[in-house]
Amino acid sequence: MSTIKSRILSKSEIEHRIATGDAIVIYQDNVLKLNKWIDKHPGGDKAVYHLIGRDATDEMISYHCDGTQSTFLRWSIGKIDHKYKWENFLPPIQGGIYRTYEEQNQQNDSETSTLTASCTDSSTAPIGTSSVKIIPKAPQCEILTKEKFYYFEKRVIRDPEDVIDNYDNDLAIQDLNSIPSLDYKTQEFLSKKYNQLHENVIAQGFYQCNYWCYFKEFCRISSLMMFSASLFKTNHLFFSAVLLGAAWQQMTFIAHDAGHISITHNYQIDNLIGMTVADWFGGLSLGWWKRNHNVHHLITNDPIHDPDIQHLPFFAVSTRLFKNVYSTYYDKYLYYDKAAQYFIKFQDYLYYPVLCFGRFNLYRLSWTHLLLGLGPRKGKAAWFRYYELLGLSFFFYWFFYLIVYSRIDGWGARLQYVLVSHITTMVVHVQITLSHFAMSTSDLGVSESFVSKQLRTTMDVDCPEWFDYFHGGLQYQAIHHLFPRVPRHNFRKLQPLIIDFCNEVGLKYTIYGFGKGNKEVINKLGEIARQAKILADCTKSMKKEAQGFKRP
Repeated sequence: MSTIKSRILSKSEIEHRIATGDAIVIYQDNVLKLNKWIDKHPGGDKAVYHLIGRDATDEMISYHCDGTQSTFLRWSIGKIDHKYKWENFLPPIQGGIYRTYEEQNQQNDSETSTLTASCTDSSTAPIGTSSVKIIPKAPQCEILTKEKFYYFEKRVIRDPEDVIDNYDNDLAIQDLNSIPSLDYKTQEFLSKKYNQLHENVIAQGFYQCNYWCYFKEFCRISSLMMFSASLFKTNHLFFSAVLLGAAWQQMTFIAHDAGHISITHNYQIDNLIGMTVADWFGGLSLGWWKRNHNVHHLITNDPIHDPDIQHLPFFAVSTRLFKNVYSTYYDKYLYYDKAAQYFIKFQDYLYYPVLCFGRFNLYRLSWTHLLLGLGPRKGKAAWFRYYELLGLSFFFYWFFYLIVYSRIDGWGARLQYVLVSHITTMVVHVQITLSHFAMSTSDLGVSESFVSKQLRTTMDVDCPEWFDYFHGGLQYQAIHHLFPRVPRHNFRKLQPLIIDFCNEVGLKYTIYGFGKGNKEVINKLGEIARQAKILADCTKSMKKEAQGFKRP
């Protein structure tokens, strides 16, 4: 076995293996074959698919505890060739194209073969390949640099889509100008400094959970629930509903911590805590959230792959969503149809009203996830599905039947109680979207390091320390994306290290106050809405011109 694990695998062999159906991920120079693990992966299959062909060392260390990391090498089938610096393939789910040995041998020039290893078509469908052909925005064989702006040059407008492409290209150029070079030497330096920072985070004890903070959380949420129950008994239904919604908002933060295994750092215990809080008391599936959220962390703010910014027909934070894109997460097209064309024009005005009903959509997503069995059906997470199904059933029984239906008279009062309690939770939806909606959505290729991408696509929200409870500590989303398993109560203490790190390596740490952050989001939504109007006007104008040419 040790001989197999120490075997040197060339890049062409790794490409061949991926082309013929192996799920290959690089971890600390080890070549991991994860075919048999994907169905058991507690974080979902999609998370693994987005790492195929890549050096995923930083991602795998940041998301997994020491115990899990110690199991990674079980799946090793060899090591990469140290004579060459590993250059990432584009994962099949993101449109990567791979060749078998036979197809590689058809190349006459061996040097060209090396440079275009992932650029020729293959009749084989690697694992994770979408049923629809995905064409990446960034050329999969190129390292994007400031000297290669021609990939994002403005086009002569011959088609309405050229208008939105030009806008998106301008944003990509701005991003390339604002971050360190994307060449592998520079990105390797960033990764090295990030890992040194991570070691410092561990050494200073930031992974240690302060359980006193959770005791205070328990007291706060329990108080909200008890006051809500008291007001309910005295028939002050409006205020009872508000406090219940506030309790749900605070519960979300605990479920989030548990999903990231950042409370006890024990996988089973934390998930049990998270499922109990999220499903049994909140009516939302932790398993759905983890599958969704893990992809969001890995491919943050990509309009094609990140489900957290795929909200058509109501919101679009990128003009790339104007093209009927195929979502690799939902495995379906997100159509920019008549409804989307209408709503997107006013999305900056609809932002808060639509978020008021966000929780109802989460019910739908939770039930769909569990009933269709989209989570792991094998391994240590297989039993979660049944516990969650019981939990959601219990929630709908105690809230919608015992509380709303049985103890509130009249359908008007019942509807009011449901709406008020759910609209109150709108705050958490604002908090979640605030850190990403205003940030970069550019596809800058596979050479960008984990740390660069997270800081480019995520912003933090500033507030007084005494107000941290309102945001749950998760207003530090950039810090959280860099260190997902660090307990959120330690983020404020960790912030100075992040700022010093960014100053040292030349990455931008973005932070706004809550009001300014909301303004940035509204401005971004307004700008995309303006592009939607321009696209509509351009389409209408070109149709008129075409009709004019057809007249005799």
